[in-house]
Amino acid sequence: MRTRDRRVVVTGLGAVTPVGLTVDSFWKALLAGESGIDEISSFDTTDFAVRIAGELKDFDPEVYLSRRDVRTMDRYAQVFYASTAQALADAGIDYTDNPDAGLRAGVVIGCGIGGIISVQESMNIMFTRGGDRMSPYTITQIIPNMGAGYVSIAFNLLGPISCTVTACAASANAIGDAAELIRRGAAEVMVAGGVEAPIREYAVAGFAQARALSTRNDDPSGASRPFDADRDGFVMAEGAASLILEERDHALARGAHIYAEVLGYGMSSDAYHITLPKPGGTGAARAMTAAIDDAGIDPGDIDYINAHGTSTPANDSTETAAIKLALGEEAARRVAISSTKSMTGHTLGGAGAVEAVASVLTIRDGMVPPTINYSNPDPECDLDYVPNEARPMEVATVMSNSFGFGGHNVALIFSKHE
Repeated sequence: MRTRDRRVVVTGLGAVTPVGLTVDSFWKALLAGESGIDEISSFDTTDFAVRIAGELKDFDPEVYLSRRDVRTMDRYAQVFYASTAQALADAGIDYTDNPDAGLRAGVVIGCGIGGIISVQESMNIMFTRGGDRMSPYTITQIIPNMGAGYVSIAFNLLGPISCTVTACAASANAIGDAAELIRRGAAEVMVAGGVEAPIREYAVAGFAQARALSTRNDDPSGASRPFDADRDGFVMAEGAASLILEERDHALARGAHIYAEVLGYGMSSDAYHITLPKPGGTGAARAMTAAIDDAGIDPGDIDYINAHGTSTPANDSTETAAIKLALGEEAARRVAISSTKSMTGHTLGGAGAVEAVASVLTIRDGMVPPTINYSNPDPECDLDYVPNEARPMEVATVMSNSFGFGGHNVALIFSKHE
C-alpha cells in the first residue's frame, strides 16, 4: 500500500516512434490503426530470415542536436534526446539558463541494449582496420546509461540520474523508479522514459536465432498481430518516449498542465526461464496486483489495459491468464485491452515508455487505441482486445504492462487527475 503522501503527476510528453515522430502524429496514427512496420531499409536483408521492422521514418537528429553531437552519439541516445526535448518543451520546463534551477530535477532512462549499432560498427572497425582506428567515443556510444547522461548535461538536470536495464520492462521500471524518487522527496521533477535503436544486422540476427521474431516478411503491416491465433513472433522496432513526472503541488504552483497521475507501480519476477514467461501468468499477475495495491484501488476500477501484447505465442496467452488472475474473471472480461505493438512493433527497452504515453493520452481523450491485425481469435486469448478499430469510452484508470527476458514483470497504473 502507498505509504507516502506526495503525489506524482505527468506534465509533459514526448515520442519518437515508427508511426510518428511527435506525440501528435504518434497518437493520430494509433487511433487510425496505422502500422509502422515495413521492410528494413537500414541494411541489406537479402540473406536474413527476418526482413521487416519498425524503423523511424525521416528522423533527422540534427533537428535537435548539433552535427558534432550527432557524430559522437549512438542513435539510441539521439532518439531519446529528441523525445526528451519534446517532453520538456511540452511541460514548459527550461533550466538551462539558471545554474541552480535543476537541483531538484533528474532523469531515469530505461534501455534494454544501449548502443548496439555502435557495438557492431566498432567491432567491424577493430577486426578489419585495427583497434587504433576505433572512435574515442566508442565506450560512451555503447553504454546504456549515456542517454540519461547527455540529457542531464544538455538540460541542466542536476538531481537523481539513473538507468534501468531490465530488457523489455526497462522503461516501465524507469517511470516507476522516477515516480518513487519524487514520492520519497528526492526530487520535484523527473524525466522518465526509455529508448531502443536496435535495427542492425547483429540484433536482428540474434533475435531471429532465438526464434522470437515474426517471419511474415511478405506482409509487414500484418506481421505484428497480438492475441491473434496466427501470431508467429514480435516485430522489432526502434523508438523512444519521455514523460515529465512532477510532484503534484510543484506542478500546481507553477500552473502546469496535468495529463494524469501516476497512481501505482508493481514489480515481480517469474523466477522461471531466461526468455519464456511462467505458464499460468502467476508472475505477471503478482506485478499487476502489486500495482493495484500501491494505487489503493480495486481491480474493477481499471478501465483499460495497455497490454505487453508482443504477438508471441507464449506471451499473449500467458498475459491473458495473468489479467484474469489479477483482476478476477468478471473484471477481466469487462476491461478493454489492447496492444499498441500491433502498430508500433516492439521497441524493446523503450516499449514501456511508448505505451505509457499512449496510456496517458487514452485518459486525456477518452479514446482506446485498437489491436490491429486481429482476425482469427485464439481460444486461449478470450478477452476484449479492442479489435482493429479505436473505441471511444470514458477512461479514468489505465494499467500498462511490461514484461522482459529474465522474468521481469512491471505494471504501471495511471489515473485521471482529480
